[in-house]
Amino acid sequence: MKLLQMRLFAEHMKTFLLSASVLLLFILLGRALQLREMLMGLELSVFDTLKLFGYLSPFFLLIICPIACMLAVFLTFLRMSTDRELVALKAGGVSLCQMLPAPLFFSLLCTCFGFFISMHLQAWGMGNFRTEVLSIASSSARIVVQPGVFNKDIPNMVMFARKADPLNGTMADVMVEDRRSEKNRMTILAPEGAIDADYESGEIVFLLRDGRSYTENDGAMTVMGFKEYAVRFSLDSLFKGVDLGPVKPKEYTWERLYDSKNQKKLAKGKSRLARKIEVERHKRFVFPIACMVLCIFVIPIATSFQGLKQQTGVLLALLLFLSYYSFLMLGISLGESGDLDPKIGLWVPNAVFLLLGLYGMRLADQERMPHFTELWASWKARRKNKEASA
Repeated sequence: MKLLQMRLFAEHMKTFLLSASVLLLFILLGRALQLREMLMGLELSVFDTLKLFGYLSPFFLLIICPIACMLAVFLTFLRMSTDRELVALKAGGVSLCQMLPAPLFFSLLCTCFGFFISMHLQAWGMGNFRTEVLSIASSSARIVVQPGVFNKDIPNMVMFARKADPLNGTMADVMVEDRRSEKNRMTILAPEGAIDADYESGEIVFLLRDGRSYTENDGAMTVMGFKEYAVRFSLDSLFKGVDLGPVKPKEYTWERLYDSKNQKKLAKGKSRLARKIEVERHKRFVFPIACMVLCIFVIPIATSFQGLKQQTGVLLALLLFLSYYSFLMLGISLGESGDLDPKIGLWVPNAVFLLLGLYGMRLADQERMPHFTELWASWKARRKNKEASA
C-alpha cells in the first residue's frame, strides 16, 4: 500500500507540474497579445517584458491551480482505469477508498499552495507589476520632456521646461498649457517641478511648486498663486494602450482587504467597489478550496471510463472544469452587480460539486457507477443494428 500511494502521488505531481506549466504558458501568450499595445508603447526590453509577465503569473496561477490539480488526479485514475490497473487492484483486495490517501494528500498540498498564492503572491505580483509599469512610464515621460523644447505629445496639453533632468525627473522654469477643459484654458508657470507617478490612481503627475496659474474663461482671466500644484494625466494619454487605472481589489494585500476602511465600505454595502471587495475576499478562499473539491469530484468519473484515450480525457476534464468555472463566474458577476449575495454565488459551485463528488465516490466504491464508454459502445451497436435492419 505504501508503494501504491507513493506511485500515485508521484504521478499526480508530474502531471500537475506539466499541466500548470503548459496552461500558464498559453495564458501568458494570450495576455501578451492583449498587452501588445502597452508593450510596444513603453518600448520594453526583453528583460522588462519577462519581469512583467513574471509578476502577472501568481494571479493566473491561482486560477490554474484547481484545473491542474483536477487534471493530475483525473488523468492518473483514467490511465489506471484504461490499463485495467484498477480492476487488478480491486481483484487483489484494494478498494477505491484505500487508494484515496495519495490524491487527497496531493489535493491538500495544492490547496495550501493556492492559499499561499491568494494571501501573499497575488498581491505581491500585481503590486510589482503596477510599480514596474509606472516606473517605466515615468522614466519615459522624463525623456519625452526635453529641455528647451515645446512638448505636444499629450493631447490638448503643451509642456515646456528650460531645464530638465531625465535621471531624477526634476525640471526648472516650467510652463504648462492645459486645454483639456472646453470651457477653461489654463496656463501654469512655475520655477521648478518634477515628474512622478501616483501608485494608487495609476497616473503620471507633473508636480509644480511656487508658481502661478492663469485661467481664461469667457474672456476673463483669473490668476492664482500656489505652493504646490499637480497636473495629472492617465498613462493612456501618453502611451497608447497603457492604462492601469486605480488600484483594484484583486491587487489588494490580505491586510488591506480586511482593514477598517474596507469594513466601513462593506457596512454600507452600496458602492460597486464595496461589493468587489467582498467578492474578492471570498475568491481568495474559493479558488484554493476548489483544488480539493474538484479532486473529489473527478475521481469517480475517471474510474467509470474504460478504454478512453488520454487526449479525449484531457478534453473531458477541461469541459468539466469549464462547467464549474462558468458556474463560478456567474456567481462572481451577480455578486459584483449586487443581484446575489457573494456568500451564495461563490460558495454554491463548490458545495454542489463537492456533494456530487461524494455521491459519485459512494457509488464508485459500491461498483454502481455506470461505465460510460460501455454505454456509448452499446448505443452505437444498437444504432448500427437498426440501420442494418432498415
